[in-house]
Amino acid sequence: MPLLQSGPGPGVPETARYETGPVPRRLPWGRLGVLAVTLACLWLLAPKMSQVFAAWDGLDRVHPAWMAALLLLEGGVFVCIWVVQMIALQSDDWFTNATTQLAANAFNRITPGGGATGLALQVRMLGDAGVDMPKALSGLSIQTVLLVMSLCAMPLATLPALVLGAHVPSGLAIGAWTGAALFAVVAALAGCFLSSERAVRFLGRTTQAAHNAVRRHHPVAGLDDRLASERDELVSVLRNRWVVAVAAAMGRWVLEYLALLIVLVAIGASPNPMLVLFAFVAASVLSWVPLTPGGVGFVEAGLSATLVLAGIPAPAALLATLVFRLFSFWLPLPAGAAAAIAFRRRYRPAA
Repeated sequence: MPLLQSGPGPGVPETARYETGPVPRRLPWGRLGVLAVTLACLWLLAPKMSQVFAAWDGLDRVHPAWMAALLLLEGGVFVCIWVVQMIALQSDDWFTNATTQLAANAFNRITPGGGATGLALQVRMLGDAGVDMPKALSGLSIQTVLLVMSLCAMPLATLPALVLGAHVPSGLAIGAWTGAALFAVVAALAGCFLSSERAVRFLGRTTQAAHNAVRRHHPVAGLDDRLASERDELVSVLRNRWVVAVAAAMGRWVLEYLALLIVLVAIGASPNPMLVLFAFVAASVLSWVPLTPGGVGFVEAGLSATLVLAGIPAPAALLATLVFRLFSFWLPLPAGAAAAIAFRRRYRPAA
């Protein structure tokens, strides 16, 4: 009897023809490509990151009292985010909102994806806590829009000085005008989303068509109806609490900006608040670059460079960048891990 046959043997059903071995799995080329780009960016930015970390010896210049003030300000930053999130999700559950946001924030900072990975994790965790997925997606989208708009709006306070001819380095001035233009675009999109049901349904149909074209075996339907329903509910909520939501969104960035100013004062620099504001906004936007986790490398390079443009000496700019990132980026990582553990002790993963 031959060892190999071109078809099934006698008595073997025709469907068994292709069941002679394991089905080979396709390599995740997309993920491998993203990982390769991330590693390349980190390699290119490594010299600037090493310069920032080399300023570690200067940490003794920061008095413990300044450290305590920085911790309070960064804690206030997260409280503001939780307030915006609770309004957007129409929830008063501090534990669920705080733990999911901390865990997602930490996860986003160790994985590339420009916030998409953290968003996916938080939506899943909110689902485990009993929050409907469309509601979680629309609520977190509104939260993101409010935070982006408030960040882009911060340089608007300094535009009168630019118009009146205040001396601002060209690099920082370009950042200010870019932020103002981005604010106008985001504000227009948000206004269209909140005021026009037709725009919401168009977004839902477009997203649904794109999803079904990519994942034909897992199609979705009725996304426009669900988004329109959630949008109507969110509009009714924001109509009554929009002042608190906007104030909390602005407070999130104001407190972090004050933290950067305190860092500069603590190391003995003489910061110009207006110029430092431009540097802060530029660094915050760089943190959204999806090429590295949490903008690692891009923020260090951008913040230290813009602080130099703002008149801070280069050694002080490197030390300020190190201290600021230590409190705003690295310390929330263990807090996110602890939040994830606390969340899983209360909520079990859904099947």
